[in-house]
Amino acid sequence: MGHDGPDGRDGWDEFYAGGGSFRPPTDAERRLLAEHVPAPEGGGLALDVGCGLGGLARHLAGAGYEVDAVDRSAAALARAAEEAGEHGPAARTVRYLPHDIERDPCEDLPRPAYDLIVFRLSWAFVRDRTRVARRLRERLRPGGALCVITPLAADVPEDRRGIALDEEEIGLLGAGWRSVGRYDADGLALVVLRDPAPAPPVWAARGRPAPHALTGAGVVVTDPAGRVLLGWSTRGVWELPGGRTDAGEDFAAAAVRELAEETGLRAEPGAVRLLALLLDSVDAMPRVTAAVHVPRWSGEPAVTEPRLIHRWEWHEPADLPALGRPLFTPSAHVLDTYRPGLFPGLPAVHRYPLAPGGPARTDRPGDAPSA
Repeated sequence: MGHDGPDGRDGWDEFYAGGGSFRPPTDAERRLLAEHVPAPEGGGLALDVGCGLGGLARHLAGAGYEVDAVDRSAAALARAAEEAGEHGPAARTVRYLPHDIERDPCEDLPRPAYDLIVFRLSWAFVRDRTRVARRLRERLRPGGALCVITPLAADVPEDRRGIALDEEEIGLLGAGWRSVGRYDADGLALVVLRDPAPAPPVWAARGRPAPHALTGAGVVVTDPAGRVLLGWSTRGVWELPGGRTDAGEDFAAAAVRELAEETGLRAEPGAVRLLALLLDSVDAMPRVTAAVHVPRWSGEPAVTEPRLIHRWEWHEPADLPALGRPLFTPSAHVLDTYRPGLFPGLPAVHRYPLAPGGPARTDRPGDAPSA
């Protein structure tokens, strides 16, 4: 869980081995958990993700849950297991297990489903939050809840914002759930999410562009598992990497440059696949977008232009029609070129495949996209 520890990418073991810890659950947290996510009659199953030293896991065990406590740090799990023997019989019923919630498959979790999945002081360290939340809500039993306990960005110093969520992130956390409860726990936000509600696709523009030749590239970047990279924009939409072509620049060069400028990922022009040219309009101005696929690259996605993008996340293609927040329309058209039929009902676009002999294609609202 979380690719960046307190002191860098692999800092969690060093943090815990050096005696580091997070504050234990407070009386307010325990009271709110008992009120809003009590254990089912006869006992329940709980998953504590990013359990650290196990304070919350031990509390949940004492409250009637059988608990799987997982963390990516072996040092944290070792200390948690040592402390378990000092907290009575209930604490010894917790199972402490190594698991990285972002890198390891959910199928490797010890149980197929839980009544409660909780992140305490750990959600801010998850990069691919949307994907992780979607996979974990699939592991909830009927009536189960996903609970996030987190500091708020407004309440921490500027240099500690990485451990907290701002109001926009709290709102994004609730996307795709019918029931969202938020409570104050001694200055922490305790968010309880129930009843997943798949949302239909929503399209959005980002406002009128500055006058220019509206020509650019939209870049579908895929990882070895076939996931697609999307950025959560400061304009409140999900979007692919990409942007305008510079003077004298072809689409492949523009894709490689924009990818490096926006994400830090490096790709060779020879790894770029031009799929199609897409023609639509925005505010009565024509817009041409090259649909580009980059399956080979190096580096790690990073936010290099924070004025434009809050963060980058890897998404399963099958999840994209139900993101719960708008997808930038040109990005949707590019993704629909890469995976035809992914988004039925897209706004109209003229599509010109670049495969030799490929026919031009025009999509109209309601048409079923063709390959």
